[in-house]
Amino acid sequence: MKMKTIVICSGGLDSVSLAHMVASEHQLTRLVSFDYGQRHRKELDFAALCAKRLDVAHEVIDLRAIGMALTGSALTDDIDVPDGHYAEESMRITVVPNRNAIMLAVAFGVAAARGDEAVATAVHGGDHFIYPDCRPAFTEAFEAMQKFALDGYADVSLYTPFVNRTKADIVTAGTLHNTPFAETWSCYKGGTQHCGRCGTCVERREAFDLADVVDPTTYEDPDFWIQAVARKAFG
Repeated sequence: MKMKTIVICSGGLDSVSLAHMVASEHQLTRLVSFDYGQRHRKELDFAALCAKRLDVAHEVIDLRAIGMALTGSALTDDIDVPDGHYAEESMRITVVPNRNAIMLAVAFGVAAARGDEAVATAVHGGDHFIYPDCRPAFTEAFEAMQKFALDGYADVSLYTPFVNRTKADIVTAGTLHNTPFAETWSCYKGGTQHCGRCGTCVERREAFDLADVVDPTTYEDPDFWIQAVARKAFG
């Protein structure tokens, strides 16, 4: 049975791949994106492209006032985004406290109001190290909480097909569902091109390599990922 499903879509590789997957396997009703004052806000343009391509509504919800209160992150404050592998301790500076919990709560409200049956989010195994609200224990607890929050009003499920899978697995799934990877944005620095040095660029480049899929992305520093992966492997 195909569920009427909202996808939380940032415009990144993971969420755009998920949107294409849901459009193929379920009933994609809309994409929901969030503007929380992120320095790489240009990612929302890629979410809009995805919605247009899949012929569904795209709603951008303004959380900038909330983002201003969640201080201390390199994604929202005037703090340099660190270079290196995603799993390095230094990447914790990219945590926006409770970001996914806030976005999911809003998306569940939207789903309940619009008659949708599921909210899909592209959290994955590679996020577990630094982002607590991407871990299976969180997503399971959140879905259980929402059952109580919407009891008697709506029955909305949380769909997280990648929560125990790697980013390379997402590239594989995205390829299967004809995701145009060149029309996604990952880089946290939000420049003209992907920097190739920040954690999310390194992880993106590594994922294509592990999946044995050609990476169509143009990087300012296309080879930095090799030394970043080696440094992480050897401590």
